[in-house]
Amino acid sequence: MASNDTDLALMTRVKEGDEDAFRELIERYQRPVINMIYRSIGDAWEAEDLAQRVFLQVFRSAGRYQATAKFTTWLFTITHNTIRNEYRRRSRHALQSLDELTETEESEKQFADARTADPAQEVVERELQEKIQAAIQELPEAQRTAVILCRFEGLPYEEIATVLDSTVPAVKSLLHRARETLKEKLRGCY
Repeated sequence: MASNDTDLALMTRVKEGDEDAFRELIERYQRPVINMIYRSIGDAWEAEDLAQRVFLQVFRSAGRYQATAKFTTWLFTITHNTIRNEYRRRSRHALQSLDELTETEESEKQFADARTADPAQEVVERELQEKIQAAIQELPEAQRTAVILCRFEGLPYEEIATVLDSTVPAVKSLLHRARETLKEKLRGCY
């Protein structure tokens, strides 16, 4: 990811209506935002749609942006809130689509790990990754978000605490409980 100074300069330009600066921010952070959403909800198509909502909110909120924290902290806070809103929407509309009931081959291809050459090993690795993803999705919301931001996005505890509107000790506790839950759920899988 880019430095916070560069992000701040880009956001200042976005505040002034510079669409090129906004496009640059999207190019920099689109993949991390999509990945965070995907790891939370497990649907590649929905992750892309929600990422568009995140960046739309960034654009709409640009005039109110203040550099009190790193840009990524602000961005991941918006992402976290978008995910929470999606879960609320889904709980109100408890209908499941066919996409939610079955995993599509397309999403598996999109996120497949092509580093291994042995097909049998690839299958084992993919199954393990699917089990890990499913276990993460079953975590309570705050634990799930803390794990995603810590392990996949590399945010320090202080920034995670800001995103979750919490404290550093609370984040450490969330991560500890999440690790224990994941260990229990994944026991025997590896």
